[in-house]
Amino acid sequence: MARHIVGIGGTFRPRSSSEMLVRSVLAECERIGAKTTMFDGPALATLPHFNPERPERTAEQAAFVAALREADGLVIGTPGYHGGVSGVVKNAIDLLEDLRGDERVYFDGMPVGLIVSAAGWQAGGVTLAALRGIVHAMRGWPTPAGIAINSIAQKPFDGTGAIVDQSVAAQIATQARQIMAFHLEPVA
Repeated sequence: MARHIVGIGGTFRPRSSSEMLVRSVLAECERIGAKTTMFDGPALATLPHFNPERPERTAEQAAFVAALREADGLVIGTPGYHGGVSGVVKNAIDLLEDLRGDERVYFDGMPVGLIVSAAGWQAGGVTLAALRGIVHAMRGWPTPAGIAINSIAQKPFDGTGAIVDQSVAAQIATQARQIMAFHLEPVA
């Protein structure tokens, strides 16, 4: 049975660099044998603001949570807005509070690849560290290889969306391999 890897990320702008990086990791996971599902920025933008006091969910929210319930791995990509996770990505992560009562709580035992695209090196590193903290708090296992690109200094894609920066391509391949190779032994 193929592993199911879910990707979330991007901005309101379709084909943003953070979205394209997540899609690239998912494509590499598919090449290795995974089934993938992507929730890009425009899809995440349709999710109403998470309100823990309102348990009712839209069809889009329910589909998002259901995909994460079935996932074997996750890739999260965000722009590094002011050194933090973007609102649209954070709102989606907050909605995953719905997983708190599940048999597998949040991301317990799940590999999580993290990606940041920022207009500078400092925001990339700070945001990547913030994502690692979020994933730890949600019991996930961030892959050793996190990806942080400087969207001003690096141009990883050509006009068609193909990766042209070989160092970024290598990071994508490494993260995908780590997600696909992760296997947590059950505790006796």
